[in-house]
Amino acid sequence: MRLMDTASFDELYALSVERPGDYWEVVLRYCDIVWERPGAIYLDEARGAPFPNWFPGRRLNWVSSVFAWADRDQGGSCLAVIAERENGTTESIDRAGLLRQVATFAAGLRGLGVARGDRVGLLMESGIEACVAVLALSWLGAIVVPLFSGFGAEAIGSRLAGCKARGLISTTGFHRRGQWIDKTAAVRAATADLEAFAFTLWKGPHATPSTGSAQHDWDEVARNARPLREPESMAPDDPFMVIYTSGTTGKPKGAVHTHGGFPLKIAHDAAVHFDTGPGDVFCWPADMGWIAGTLVMTSALIRGATLVCYDGAPDFPDWSRMSRVVARHRVTHYGSSPTLIRGLASHAPLSLAGDLSSLKLLITAGETIDPEHFDWFQQHFGDGTCPVINYTGGTEVSGALLASVVVKPITPGGFNSRSPGIEVDVVDAQGNAVMERAGELVVRRPFVGMTRSFWEDDERYLQTYWSAIPGIWVHGDLAQRHANGSFFMLGRSDDTLKLAGKRVGPAEVEAVMLEMPGVDDAAAIGVADPLKGEKLVVFVVANAAKGATDAELSLGVQARVAERLGKAFRPARVHVVQELPKTRTAKTMRRLIRSAYCGNPLGDLTALANPAALDGIRDAANESID
Repeated sequence: MRLMDTASFDELYALSVERPGDYWEVVLRYCDIVWERPGAIYLDEARGAPFPNWFPGRRLNWVSSVFAWADRDQGGSCLAVIAERENGTTESIDRAGLLRQVATFAAGLRGLGVARGDRVGLLMESGIEACVAVLALSWLGAIVVPLFSGFGAEAIGSRLAGCKARGLISTTGFHRRGQWIDKTAAVRAATADLEAFAFTLWKGPHATPSTGSAQHDWDEVARNARPLREPESMAPDDPFMVIYTSGTTGKPKGAVHTHGGFPLKIAHDAAVHFDTGPGDVFCWPADMGWIAGTLVMTSALIRGATLVCYDGAPDFPDWSRMSRVVARHRVTHYGSSPTLIRGLASHAPLSLAGDLSSLKLLITAGETIDPEHFDWFQQHFGDGTCPVINYTGGTEVSGALLASVVVKPITPGGFNSRSPGIEVDVVDAQGNAVMERAGELVVRRPFVGMTRSFWEDDERYLQTYWSAIPGIWVHGDLAQRHANGSFFMLGRSDDTLKLAGKRVGPAEVEAVMLEMPGVDDAAAIGVADPLKGEKLVVFVVANAAKGATDAELSLGVQARVAERLGKAFRPARVHVVQELPKTRTAKTMRRLIRSAYCGNPLGDLTALANPAALDGIRDAANESID
């Protein structure tokens, strides 16, 4: 605000969308982005809004902005990454050491034949090696393809085949809840017959020789390599990552992110929304296979903060684990999914056993959060002094579309700002702005951080985001904008409920249920009804400690929803289940709940963490709790 000579955040936001070129020049200077060749042009839209060309004529490699911190004020000795394993072992590396490892590992990869533009898969638990691999591939101008550590052979193989990957860097396995999870069999099955596939590079114990593509060991690759002197020179629109996301139909979509897109957007968000900088310690446990993994790593390292990685279960050996991670490493910035927050709240005071006094700011993202648990996170985990930054965007947009900032009042469960530089709106089906009612979340102009397209599939990219309302990016989320400038997310557009002629988001119904002390988790779906068109069916996970029977809880849920939202929204059926189907990033899969309940084809299940939960949904379909 000072640099742009604005008196309020709202004035800053207005300026950022009216004069985005000026805004981004200030951002890039403030965030110390390192350019090999600077330039004056912000955007070339010669190919139209869906295919912008950012910062044409300039050159950079985004890892240079990470390693520049090692040369500032003797910053090389500052810790870059701390990695804590589930078994309690911890290792760390300073900035100078990280630079040496990355430059050396990049040389080793070059020795394997990895070159500019090659796609290389990465299937690895969070930790120092995962950071080294991402940075080393970017150093070479190669393209990392993150893979979820829980994927099976088919999911791994389809993604590597989809981008014709040259190789894969993979862990041999990891521990979850004390059990060894071996990945070697799945990886070997996935890579056995891939076209153009040349090598697998293994990190960790228990790797054994096999036939097929060349097999290499992590330590061997870098052992005799001489560190490379400089990263490859890249254009801002050169890809550094292809990351796959599952849609409601069809094969996974490979979102393409570039050197001048994703890293710059994340540097911006880490400064503007997370208030992160040198001296901060950033911990947000996330799998490297999803967008959150690279987002968290970049948020810390590109802003000169220390990254804390944790690769185990958040409740192992008990629910005190997360607070003790914060205490051990004096974490200042901590991020969590709403599902984890609900778990922490359900297991207080154990979840609060560690010393949380180092915390300065909390983040929640990944799904909607009800106001009650948002408030619990702030008042208890944050001791009432830490702002909670609600943050929402998606794989295809890098970082935030909506978030919060510390200079405005924060409404529990909501967002107090649109992310600067992005012209976000909430509209009706014709693209007209709406206020105080549900609408589509859209972006009216191209923005730094948007995917460059889907990998070799422009047609699907255009169909997904640019076809519903011509000239506008339709994100696929339902949101509500209020006159005071706040926003609330109401769920995915394809999850929208229309009951008694009224449109309501599933998150609004779920928030009411989650207020009840006997409910630990909840999901709401719409089911076809021959008389009403659609009826509301809800699923709840009971808190056994509260002692209510399933029948009592069901009646209580129906009464509470009808009381809070109106009789028209009284659930037609309430089902008490053991668990809800979720992704590994803890998003509730309403699409799969609806499909399983209605007996429809399930489609892509690769992102699902707990397939057995679908059995409970199918069983519920045969019940009749009214």
